[in-house]
Amino acid sequence: MTIVRTNRASTDQQYWIIVNSPDNFARTVENGFTVQGMKSRHRKKAERMATGDKIAYYLTGLKSFAAIATITSPFFESHERILGSSDPKKANEDYPFRVSVAPDVVLDEGDRVPAEGIARLMDYASKWPAANWTLAFQGNVHQINEKDFRVIRDAINQHRPIGAGAIPDELGSPRV
Repeated sequence: MTIVRTNRASTDQQYWIIVNSPDNFARTVENGFTVQGMKSRHRKKAERMATGDKIAYYLTGLKSFAAIATITSPFFESHERILGSSDPKKANEDYPFRVSVAPDVVLDEGDRVPAEGIARLMDYASKWPAANWTLAFQGNVHQINEKDFRVIRDAINQHRPIGAGAIPDELGSPRV
């Protein structure tokens, strides 16, 4: 394992969307939600990730948001197989660029948040025509602004089961 430090100051928190298939998301959960791999073509994005950055998880096919996590390590490279592609043409992809993560919240299957309404509120998704909002979630990794992250986080907080608590904002205050 090779660890690469970023040149970014750790106080410059950034926000990311990881797009996963339901199968790869299940693998992430089964692995204890401790590491997130990215496809080989996303090295530059992985290199920009830093401890304290936030990740929102979007599930393809289901068109929903399923989790929020915090990055807990600098980017590193590993070829141990943790995720895979169902596309036979991409069977060798081992998602080598990684960061350690800690889950803030992982929603149960029945509590996942439909993404269409959220996408319509996001600056990032507004680059595409409303009828084609899913195009915003093509690819494995997307950087978003803080406002868009808060839209996703607040929607997830509203869908959490009663009594589960809210995801705190960066100042420690619960956001509901």
